[in-house]
Parts: sequence; C-alpha cells; structure tokens
Amino acid sequence: MKLGLYSLSTIAYNAVHKRTCGQQLPGRILVTTMNTGQALIELLKTEGVRHLFGIVGSTFLDVLDALYDDTSMEYINVRHEQGAAFMADGLARVTGQPAACLVTSGPGATNLLTGVAAAYVAHSPVVAITGGPMSVNYERDAFQELDLVNMFKPVTKLSVLINKPERIPELMRYAFRMAMTGRKGPVFVEIPRDVLNHHDIEMETIPPEQYRPDNARLPHPDAIAKAAQMLQQAERPLLVVGGGVNWAHANDLMTRFSDRLSLPMITAYGRNDALPNSHPLYIGPLGRAGAPEAAEACKRADLLFVIGSRLGNFTTYYDHRYIQPGTRMIQIDIDSRDIGRIYPVELGMLADAAEALNALLVHADQASLSPASETWQAEARGLRDARQSRLEEEGNLSTLPVKPQRVYNELRRVLAADTIVTLDAGAAPAYGYDRLHFSTPRTFITPLDLGTLGLSFPAALGAKLGRPGAPVLAIHGDGGFLMNAQEIETAVRHGINVVTLVMNNNCWGSEKAYQKHFYQERYVGADIGNPRYDQYAELFGAKGYYVEHPDQIGDVLTEAFQCGKPAVIEVPIDPDEFPVPATGGRRG
Repeated sequence: MKLGLYSLSTIAYNAVHKRTCGQQLPGRILVTTMNTGQALIELLKTEGVRHLFGIVGSTFLDVLDALYDDTSMEYINVRHEQGAAFMADGLARVTGQPAACLVTSGPGATNLLTGVAAAYVAHSPVVAITGGPMSVNYERDAFQELDLVNMFKPVTKLSVLINKPERIPELMRYAFRMAMTGRKGPVFVEIPRDVLNHHDIEMETIPPEQYRPDNARLPHPDAIAKAAQMLQQAERPLLVVGGGVNWAHANDLMTRFSDRLSLPMITAYGRNDALPNSHPLYIGPLGRAGAPEAAEACKRADLLFVIGSRLGNFTTYYDHRYIQPGTRMIQIDIDSRDIGRIYPVELGMLADAAEALNALLVHADQASLSPASETWQAEARGLRDARQSRLEEEGNLSTLPVKPQRVYNELRRVLAADTIVTLDAGAAPAYGYDRLHFSTPRTFITPLDLGTLGLSFPAALGAKLGRPGAPVLAIHGDGGFLMNAQEIETAVRHGINVVTLVMNNNCWGSEKAYQKHFYQERYVGADIGNPRYDQYAELFGAKGYYVEHPDQIGDVLTEAFQCGKPAVIEVPIDPDEFPVPATGGRRG
C-alpha cells in the first residue's frame, strides 16, 4: 500500500469500518462503505488532487460536506467558474498531474466552457465535474437543465453522465484514465444531485496504476533507424521542439540529443520552456510573434525533426512562410491525429517523446552517428547571436510612455530562473513570446491557439498552488486583465501570492493593430477605459504598484515578489506601439 496516495483520514476510516462493512481483496485496498460525496473526494485524492476549484452550489453539498473534517483537500471558492477552469489548467500544466473543478448545473457549468476549451488546446488533464438537476427531471426543461454532456464533447476527450451512485467509482476512474493517457486532455463529468446526495456505496480504494496504464508508447526500431539515416543525410537538420517534450518529461533528453549530434533547435509557438533558452544551439521560438531568426532557420533547414508538436496555426500558419515546399520532415507525436496532417512527412513516428529520444540516443552511439556540419552549426550560432543582440538593443528604448519591448528587457534582467510566467492573449503580452527567457520546464503558460483573453491571472493562481515554492508572474494587457480581475479577492482570501503585471494602453491592441494597418486607422470598438489597476488591487487587500519609468520596473517587481501578498503592477505603455499583425488573415 502506497501511503502517499491516500489521506490519513481515509486509512483511519477504512480501519474503523473493516470489521463491520469491509473486506480485503487480493492485491487491493479494503472495500469500504461510504456515501457518494465521500467517495468522490477519495477518488480525487487517490489521483493526487489536493485543490478543487469552483463556486459552491446546492447540487453537490454532500461532496463539500465531506471536506468539513478533511483538511487534505482545499475547495478554492472562486468568483467566476471560468476562473476555476483556468486555475485548474494552470495547476495541471506546471505539475503534469490532473487537476479538478467542481461547479453546479446550468450556468455554473456553462461558465466553465471557455476554460475547459483552453485546457483542451493545451492538452491539459483537467477533470471538470458538475452537479446536475434531479434525475427524474432530465428532459423536462427543469431548473438549470441543459444538455451539458453534448455541449462539452467538442472540447474534451470524454464527456459523460453518471446516472447511478454505484457507478461513480468506475466512471471517475475512466475519466482520469482518459485525461491522463495518450495525449492528455480535459474530461467532463455530470452527476445528478440525487446521485451525489445521501447514498451509501461500496468502494475499493485502488491506486491509479491498477486502473490506468502508465507505460509510455515505444517507438518502432525501424523508425528509429530511418530517422538516424535521414539525419545523417541532411546538410541542415533542425529540431522543432513542442509541448509534447514537456508532457513526456523529456527536456533533458532533448538537450542531450541536440548535444550528441550538434543539432540546432527552435521551439514551437508558446513552448519556449521546453528547452533551456541559454543552450548554445537554441535559436528561438517559431511562430506568429516568435523570433525572426528562428523563422530564418526554419526556412534554411533541409530536414525538420519535429518532436511533440502538431505544427499548429500560430506556429506555422499552415502555409510555406516558414516551412519551405519540399522540406523533408520527421514528425514524432504521441497521437497519430496530427502526424502529416498539414505538412507531408517522410517519416511519421507514433511514440512518446522521451522513449523516442532515449532510443535515438542509444542508436546514435551504436551506429556512431556524426554531428551536423560545422557550417550549419556556425550559421545557427550566428542566428542565435543576432537575436540576442537585437533583444539587448531594446534596453536602450527610453521614450515615455514605456515601450512594451523595454518592459520585457527589464523582466529578463530580474526574473529568477524558476519563475513561472503566464502570458495572456493580446498585443502587449504578444511581445513576450520572443523576449522572455526560460531555464526550467513547465514555467510558461500561454493561451496557445485558442487566444483566450483573461486566462493569465487565474492560470497563475493555479500554477502557484501547484508549485508554491516558485515565483509566479502573470502578464496581461489592460483589457484581458479586467476579464477575470475579480479573482484578486480569491487570491487574497486563499493567500495565493502571485504578481501580476498589467501593461495598459487603454485599447484592444490586437484589433487596433489590424485597424491601423488594414483599415486606414478607422478605429471602431478598439478604445476602452480602465481604472487605476494598482488602486483596484488595494481595494481587495492586495498590494498595488504604479510604474511609469522603465528603470523602476526591476526594483518594483522584486519588491512585489517579496511583499507577502498578491500584487498588481500597472505600467502605462505607448498606445501607438503594436506588433505587426498576422498577414495570414485579418483576425488572429
């Protein structure tokens, strides 16, 4: 029995009931009788869930009642259910473990939808649970009755209704199995209130390894041999590293593979933390607001070795601006869905990133593979150096209001190596994709191709709960921050001390950039007003800072991390400074 998987209260409960209502099964923990609320909590705890995000609702009070005497799990009572889903997503992304929400029916559940969609795009194992109406009232247009199962299907790996109390253990284990195996992702579970309330069921406390597989998918030996052969034949091979490397905990293997064969590396959009950015063969991030030097490397490569990336919209635009026609490609992914989906591959490998890299390293030594040419290595180093020089030059930007590029220059100077950064959608945050520096895996959370405004701050709260020892910084524009700024109260009440940087240009910057470049500056709906966000934070009991000069940003940020409270730093930025809009369409 692995005591780490079970709370002491569970073990004590099982011991008390052993004589009266339990029996020991071979190879399993004791079968006990408990009510359905207790059973749901114990099932979550068995999976390591220690924070449950949501807003209290009458449909699941029996579940919350089980927490009254059990301090091993905390119900994080938020101010909007969307924030709950974003928090769970942030926690899951930085830990690699499942996270959970629990909300009520009707609008409680529909408010989760955007956050669950964000987890789906990020392949994040979020288990979203909602209490439903009474079973007898389904299909009667009852109070807060909606077809939630079908509503959540497009943005989950599994969407299911549990209609009998005794099926709660079986189907919750099924939900976690779906969330955590293969390409990870969210699941949705609806349980009618009468199923959750006042029922005693028999439940076996089974460790996760006994109901969901934990063995990674192995690569085929022939595929490994062919990949090695293609690398040896290439003149300018380039590694394109995606989020699958993070989920597979393959970051060290990735850099070892690069070192072994002297292979230059770039990262997929929003996946900068998959590699230590200080690595001499790392050029930069590819994609919409990525590094032009990484784009140039991609254009120059004659072989793209893509590992753990689906080559999504903001990474490639699905055209040939970065990936040249006829470029040979190897693509390794845990799921076959995206291998060769947009760009034809010469070799598609269905495998876990870590297992594939392990096999490639072994094969490289056995076959005495040669490193990439000195000429290509030198070209890659030149691109890396050009990027570093370009970014350092932005430290000389001294105009007021502050340029967002200068803000990121100051952040790079003071952020600790283990800082977790959550980056919101929008124009001002977009500058960060090319300008932030990462040393540690699972320290960069972005909206990815969903482009979700308002994600960053609540995701940062979840990340801080998942890794309480790490400093956490949320970066927002003014518009996106106000979408979930009410969660400052949640952060203060629960003592979740994250720092939020709000760059304020009083507009929806991404859309204003399009109107500037494509609509002759005919601005409609782009300009907005805002409170002073430092004062707004103080009203909730957080710490607020207002910074107008770039040389103050570093000192204020350091103070904010040390203030012992959630903190908000507002920086007014140049309202006329926008990233160049995407040219693949007028939205994005």
